[in-house]
Amino acid sequence: MSTALAAPAEQLLYRPEEAAVVLRIGRSMVYEEIRLGRLQTVRIGRRRLVPLEYVAKYVELLKREAEAAA
Repeated sequence: MSTALAAPAEQLLYRPEEAAVVLRIGRSMVYEEIRLGRLQTVRIGRRRLVPLEYVAKYVELLKREAEAAA
């Protein structure tokens, strides 16, 4: 039985650096959005991870903000 790594589209949890790549924003921006509570995370031990669902919620937040500004 081989263990295959999940492709990014199938990945369920992202390190903040990986979330930055997926969102196409900088790493420091990801940490700032986490600090502000706009991008949610979960903790597993000492690690902070961003579930795929929270990445999608963040994108929806950005879309709502863009529509409100228009």
